[in-house]
Amino acid sequence: RLGYSPPKGMKGDVMTVTNRDRVQRSGDEMAVIDEFAELTWGETDTRVNQLIVALRGLGLESGDVVGLLGGNRHEWTETLAAGLHTSAVVVPINWHFSADEIAYVLENSGARALVADAEYAEKAVAAAEQAGVGVRVAFGGPIEGFADYEEVLASATGDEPTDQGAGTIMWYTSGTTGRPKGVMSSLVEVGGDPAVALAPLEMFVDLLGLPKEGGTVLCNAPVYHAGPLVFCLFPASLGSRLIMRRNWGAEETLRLIDEYQVTTGYAVPTHFTRLLRLPPETRSAFDGSSLRCVYHTAAPCPPEIKRQMIDWWGPVINELYGASESGGAGTICSSDQWLAKPGTVGAPLPTTELLIVDDDGQQMGADEVGQIYLRNLLGADFEYLGDEAKTDSAHLEPGVFTFGDIGYVDEDGYLFLSDRKIDMIISGGVNIYPAEIESLLITHPAVTDVGVIGVPNDEFGEEVKAIVQVAEGRDGAEVEPELRQLCRDRLAGYMVPRSFDFADLPRTATGKLLKRQLREPYWEGTGRSI
Repeated sequence: RLGYSPPKGMKGDVMTVTNRDRVQRSGDEMAVIDEFAELTWGETDTRVNQLIVALRGLGLESGDVVGLLGGNRHEWTETLAAGLHTSAVVVPINWHFSADEIAYVLENSGARALVADAEYAEKAVAAAEQAGVGVRVAFGGPIEGFADYEEVLASATGDEPTDQGAGTIMWYTSGTTGRPKGVMSSLVEVGGDPAVALAPLEMFVDLLGLPKEGGTVLCNAPVYHAGPLVFCLFPASLGSRLIMRRNWGAEETLRLIDEYQVTTGYAVPTHFTRLLRLPPETRSAFDGSSLRCVYHTAAPCPPEIKRQMIDWWGPVINELYGASESGGAGTICSSDQWLAKPGTVGAPLPTTELLIVDDDGQQMGADEVGQIYLRNLLGADFEYLGDEAKTDSAHLEPGVFTFGDIGYVDEDGYLFLSDRKIDMIISGGVNIYPAEIESLLITHPAVTDVGVIGVPNDEFGEEVKAIVQVAEGRDGAEVEPELRQLCRDRLAGYMVPRSFDFADLPRTATGKLLKRQLREPYWEGTGRSI
């Protein structure tokens, strides 16, 4: 049981991780394996049932919001499952966030509960206090002021709970304003029959060619991201065995695939780069014959890296172009399609209509570059929680939305990305928006202007660079350590600039920062612009 749909009139997708039929047929078979436990389908079902009952006993009601802060381990999936079978809204929280950012998500979403991993105890306590969250539960160890997860489970019966209702995941994605925004989809009504709400999920899994019963999926990328959840937990919800690891390692990934005969995996291009850097003897010892489907998302994959991975692993490498907002809309590209059309991100899914439009909203023809818009043919749309302006800016019209990218569709209907219209940086598959970094750096008394951009990085695709204009009489080299420390104190680690340059910034007469002009010297000669 896991889920996606929203509260009190909100909507979304619903999934289930403890498949009822699977439990009845083979409850003694392994369902979830991580570094801390090996749980059968029957055991997982019992634990999820206990947690549903326990959350109700703690006073949570239909439509209440539950923040979920934790790394990859079975308690995370159990919490998601329980919340989404008791008409709750589960908000996965990026554990890289600072305590202040976590508190903002809790406050903005209206969270009544926080279930947290003891590894992030300090952040969890500070954020829960700041946001005034009353119900607090800790797994993986003690957190001061939090109830113990196992004790909470033990207080409840493991029988199948009555009156279950479909819940929701509300993703939080950063925006150009610098603060994360809650994404509310309109695919499925909250509170309905979870089995009925499962239908769109099963259809999506079939469209992507993901396994259901009998598969084995490896999830060693952070499950607070939509990608790992879709490509790993979706198949697990329909009967596949789930192998979880808290951290990603190149050599360990190969070992886990062969040891557990993994059929399905998820990656970002950075993972591929690190795999290809393994010693030849390590690579040659890898069998990998169990693999049937490996999806990558999040950032453009350098063509040579992708070609090498296909040569090594075979035609099991697939790509999905989509986002948390899309509700199942996007494009899909198999290895064979990519080899025939290098650089494409694929053709639209049957759930998707692609539109390429110019700045006036007029539709472009084949091979003409414009902004990429999608229409979800299931009728799904989305909005950003409490941000009508941001919602409007992402839409051409109701039901037709953009992720901010520009590109073109060729005469055969295949999509190619050209650039990003927004200023987002994608580093190692992680979305980073410069505005929050800029807003912090400009507070330093020595800084008079600042622009944050993504510059090439062979391993991560892009890295964060801050270009800073300092006050007259101040020296950039002397200011740099202070700026770096300021960022480390106030931002998630992946947002801290890897480098600082000091120069006057180009702006128009109206004050607009010319970021394309800032980026050009760093991308010149690379053969790519993102």
